Amino acid sequence: MRILGIDPGTGILGFGVIDVTNNGYKMIDGGVIRTPAHTEDSIRLETIYNELTSIIKQNKPDAMSVEKLFFAQNVTTAMSVSQARGVVLLAGKQANLSLHEYTPLQIKQALTGYGRADKKQIQEMVRIMLNLQKAPQPDDCADAFAAAITCAMTAKNNF
Repeated sequence: MRILGIDPGTGILGFGVIDVTNNGYKMIDGGVIRTPAHTEDSIRLETIYNELTSIIKQNKPDAMSVEKLFFAQNVTTAMSVSQARGVVLLAGKQANLSLHEYTPLQIKQALTGYGRADKKQIQEMVRIMLNLQKAPQPDDCADAFAAAITCAMTAKNNF
């Protein structure tokens, strides 16, 4: 089973591809999609769509795990990230991927057993679970791997 994890964002969108094996999880690909600030939303969203579509074609995942939004402060940022999430979900649906969404709380709980874990704890668990020398960088990429691992851990019977 191959899972593509996504940490949605308009300026920086993290992605991480893992294989689920009998021995655990294996990192296949990961990184970020960046779009320039002060560029029209439509252009940024098109860039995200095109690059994500290419990542899907290259890695051929079976499922996509997307972090759900949770914002308590900046409405403008929430709107922008919501648009990016829409593009991500569309790309996944068009590729006929099994789509799964998890809140930050669910991801933290799955990886650490503690819903209020901080970024460093999540990054360390991603590093350990993927058997890496150091945590994936930047944080957005590590968060995407965390979403993929959460999907693998929680959705085993849903595929």
